[in-house]
Amino acid sequence: MNDTFKAALWMSGAIVSFTSMAIAGRAVSFELDTFEIMMYRSLIGVVLVCGVAGMAGTLSQVTRRNLGLHFVRNICHFAGQNLWFYAITVIPLAQVFALEFTSPIWAILLSPLILKERLRPIGLIAALIGFIGILIVARPNPQALDMGQAAAATAAIGFALTALFTRKLTRSEGITCILFYLTVMQAAFGVLFAGFDGDIAWPSIASLPWLLLIACAGLIAHFCLTTALRLAPASVVMPIDFVRLPLIAVVGMTLYGESIDIWVLIGATIIFTGNYINILAQLRLARR
Repeated sequence: MNDTFKAALWMSGAIVSFTSMAIAGRAVSFELDTFEIMMYRSLIGVVLVCGVAGMAGTLSQVTRRNLGLHFVRNICHFAGQNLWFYAITVIPLAQVFALEFTSPIWAILLSPLILKERLRPIGLIAALIGFIGILIVARPNPQALDMGQAAAATAAIGFALTALFTRKLTRSEGITCILFYLTVMQAAFGVLFAGFDGDIAWPSIASLPWLLLIACAGLIAHFCLTTALRLAPASVVMPIDFVRLPLIAVVGMTLYGESIDIWVLIGATIIFTGNYINILAQLRLARR
């Protein structure tokens, strides 16, 4: 197998994992709120990360030199992931995934602020195209704010900030250190927010497999995506990721009776076009 085909297989794993996480999130949302889902997911994640890192001998990578940056990164991810879990319970899954695809657009706009990278004209054009796609997907109504759409769109900003702070951390930290603080800090945030009202619901026996799937799928998805990007350029990998949208639309129609909205698909295609234009521009710049 050549590297491109290997990357496609890894991306297939990421697509299946992200889709599984959405299905599992809906399954447990009927008895657990989003803070409780995140709490249990992160507690399971701590066990998984420490277990795998212990077997791999990489626990020594965990340091305390960037605790402040880890904290800010995990606040952004915790907020984004909670909003995402809320969105998948109140609006069609295809809408959630389409709005999630705007995350790279926000990363383009925010990278000068966080990473001190120069914002190029092509980046602004890509962001403008992506914003047009957002308007087509959401079709905002001034008379009534759709909280589900607002949550999904805001979650994309949280994921963009997470990606930027992750990139900043990778300059000095290993993947085990980043994942360790991801799970430990978010478990603490989950306990704090889930217990704010003095009532933390225990999952039923039926929900335990779904929670395990959420925890495993989240870690596997990001591992698959990272591995794919190591094997092939982003211009190859990211178009494969776009398969998530029609797949989740079919899942929503089959499992939940959601209709496939043609405007969501059109808007998502425009969002993807903006992302792809920026990827091609970055590749040309790198070759120069």
